[in-house]
This record gives sequence, C-alpha cells and structure tokens, in this order.
Amino acid sequence: MTHTKHSPVTSNHNKVVELLRLEAAAIDRAAARLDAGSVESAFELITCCENKIIVMGVGKSGVIAQKIAQTFTSTGTVAVFVHPSDALHGSLGVISAGDVVIALSNSGETEEIVGLLPAIKQRSLKLIAIVGNVDSTLSRNADVILDASVDKEACPLNLAPTTSTTVALALGDALAMTVMESKGLTPEDFAANHPAGRLGKRLTLRVETLMHKSPNVLPGDNWMDVVRAISENALGAVNVVDDAGRLIGIVTDGDLRRTIERTNPLKLSKLIAQQMMTEKPVSVVPTMLAYDALRLMEDRPSQISVLPVVDENARCIGLLRLHDVVRSGI
Repeated sequence: MTHTKHSPVTSNHNKVVELLRLEAAAIDRAAARLDAGSVESAFELITCCENKIIVMGVGKSGVIAQKIAQTFTSTGTVAVFVHPSDALHGSLGVISAGDVVIALSNSGETEEIVGLLPAIKQRSLKLIAIVGNVDSTLSRNADVILDASVDKEACPLNLAPTTSTTVALALGDALAMTVMESKGLTPEDFAANHPAGRLGKRLTLRVETLMHKSPNVLPGDNWMDVVRAISENALGAVNVVDDAGRLIGIVTDGDLRRTIERTNPLKLSKLIAQQMMTEKPVSVVPTMLAYDALRLMEDRPSQISVLPVVDENARCIGLLRLHDVVRSGI
C-alpha cells in the first residue's frame, strides 16, 4: 500500500484553516445561545447610560476589553478601559456615578475583577458581564450576563485564551455596532471621531484642500503659450477657459505631445490651444470629497491624472492632480 505524505506547507495550511473554522463555529454557537432578553437589557443599559461605559478585563481579556472600549468610543458611545488592578490601587476614581461597567472574564472568577465588585455595588453602578462561566462570582453579581462560553480553545493544549477571546471580541463588537445603528451615526459623525488616518481623510478631506490654483489659457493662445503655462505651473496640464473664466477644455502633457506629433512642422506656428485641448473634460467642484474625486479619476477605462475644479458658475478655479490625492494618504 502506498502512503501519500503531506508536505509541511500543506499540513500547516490545513491546520490554520481548521482553527479558523473552529473559532468561527464558536462564534456561531455563541450567537445561537445568546439570550434575547439579556441582549436587550445590555442594549438598554448602554444606550441609557448617563455618563460613560467602563470596560475592564485582565490579561488577554484586558486586551479585548481595550478594543471594545475603543470601538464604542469611535462609534459615538464614550467608553474607557480601566484595568482592574489599577482600579484597586487608586484608579477607582475614574469610575463615577452614572457609569455602566462591562467586565470581561472567561472564568468569571478573575481575582482583580471579583475584588472590585463591592466598589461597583457601593457606587450603584450597573454591571454587564461578558463571561465564559455563567455560574460564577462575576455572573452572580452582574445585572446582565452575556454568555461567551466556548467548548474548547484553539490552543492545542486548550490553555491559551484564543477561541474564548475571539467570541468575547465578536460579542462586544456586535453590541457596539447595534448601539451605533440605534443612534443613527452618519459617516460625518464617524469622521468627526477619525480626523486622521485613511478612514478620516476619506470622509473629510475635500478637493479644495488639495487643488492648485487654476493654470488658465485662452482658446486662441499659441501653442508656445500653452507650453510655457504648463512648464511654469508644473502641474502637467492647463485649463482652457473663455473670456469669463468658464471651463471649455483642458490641455495635458499628453495632449500637447500628440498634437505636435501629428501636426506638420510648417504649421506649428499657427497651432492654438483650442486645437490641442480635450473639450468638455471631466471636472469636479471644490466641496467634493477627495476620495470621490480619486475614484472618478481611477474607476474608468482610461485613467486620468488631472481634474479641472469649477465653481457653481462653471468658472475654472483650480486643478486637482492624482499625484496629490494619492500623496494625501487616502
């Protein structure tokens, strides 16, 4: 009998896929097991919170708690992570009346969290437990229990928190997104909390911030005037406007080269901008999002690298380069 040996690469791939499916199945089981009443109670506590959400956890659960707190805050619900050890040693002052506490613990017996329970009760705070053991000290002291238990960890030794932290994170994210949707958060609201980074720039950065002052020529200008204008402005193109400054065309470096190549050298001296320009070019307004302008330049059969910018009266006021949009980091 011939035995087929699997290469290490194939075996590793299969193992990773197996573990991914294991964690995905754990999330699916958690979703099926989740009590509707508990979810509704947690939702009500968070949306009716008079102050802020306190999220806490220790170890790997602490890392997950930090992520959940950041997700809530970035989507319109003020939340802060408080490490239970720090709270026991002076940072308890961060937790105040009107707060709602979300505590993460797989065992439900995390010493530092259990040690904080009297202080939480003393302050009359509501407590939501995302817990892997519904029959635990944390569960018995919680106002709302969200069952995040798992059958086994992805760890081969069933020791390292893996599947359990994945389920807790997914549950926290789902809760935050449900609250976000209920608040009717708009892209503009989201952008207000993300002014930097790619997400924020895509939602806030506008053409007027990146455009250059419009390099204009008239349709009757000689080809050398066009060459001079392109060279002086170094933008790779010039806008062709009428006497009122309204856009009627554009001459790019490519337009210039192609027109000269097909023109009889003896007739070059009579060549004018109107004969070289692309008529009725795609244009944008200054208030358009730079990301939308980028898509306008790239999502087309033939990519364009410059866009004229016009005001509400079709007067040409700027030129936007693909290079500047890309360089902005969106």
